[in-house]
Amino acid sequence: MRILLTGATGFIGRGLLERVTTLGNLELAAAVRKSEVVLPEAVEKFQVTGLEPDTDWRKVVRGIDTVIHSAARVHVMKEVATDPLSEFRRINVDGTLNFARQAVEAGLRRFIFISSIKVNGESTIAGIPYFADAQPMPTDSYGISKMEAEQGLRALAEETGLEVVIIRPTLVYGPGVKANFFNMMRWLQKGVPLPFGAINNRRSLIALDNLVDLIVTCIDHPSAANQTFLVSDDEDLSTTELLWRTAAALGKPARLVPVPQGMLVSGLRLLGKGDLAQRLCGSLQVDISKTRALLGWTPPVSVDEGLRRAVAGIKVKG
Repeated sequence: MRILLTGATGFIGRGLLERVTTLGNLELAAAVRKSEVVLPEAVEKFQVTGLEPDTDWRKVVRGIDTVIHSAARVHVMKEVATDPLSEFRRINVDGTLNFARQAVEAGLRRFIFISSIKVNGESTIAGIPYFADAQPMPTDSYGISKMEAEQGLRALAEETGLEVVIIRPTLVYGPGVKANFFNMMRWLQKGVPLPFGAINNRRSLIALDNLVDLIVTCIDHPSAANQTFLVSDDEDLSTTELLWRTAAALGKPARLVPVPQGMLVSGLRLLGKGDLAQRLCGSLQVDISKTRALLGWTPPVSVDEGLRRAVAGIKVKG
């Protein structure tokens, strides 16, 4: 079987490259934008102009059985586009569907689309998780674009017989993680006191190795065809618990000050940090019972092991 991976240089893509190259029954190709990108010797490299609405994919998709599509315009912390939604749609919707149509014309059998839990929404009431087949309720431009790409892929599947598999991860952590999760690890490593010792929320997370394992499972599982899956470690944590357990993985004490949650949220909102307050104090849970039942899949890596793998690099650097 011949697999094409997009987004090979990204956080998830690198994890997929490492895993898929160990599977002897698969041939792997990767589409990259920069010619100087170095890939494992066993991976065939194709250079493309990017995930644009007019990109020519014909040479790249020839002879490909399954696509794993993880390339996207991701959430931008400091947005510079004057119309962010249009820019997200141009890449994540139009670019993805242009790619998928050309792949189908070349004989593609299955398209695995790495979407986002943001299609479901931004938050849940604690104890009431999102389900895979619930009504989507995205609230930001990125989530809207991912939802519309899903809709376009489903329509293409109905029209052509393409098998589409949609995976919506929660927050992914693991070796090489960046942004807020990386900053959290550095704070804990340095022993910085943090005012997050009394947060009573519930959040679903996914270790990179667990996400990669599910994606690999979906490459040829017959029950994955034309399904949408939510994925997590299947153990929900509060922000306070996550900090305690990450500190334990680092071998450091967690210096957490028990500031009352309501006071913390109010303070962050007064500072114009309402989004940060939601991420730190709000809940976002998913139910993966469908994923378990249809695929017979169980997360192979525990939360604590996933955290140990995530902090391994930062411990060396520190």
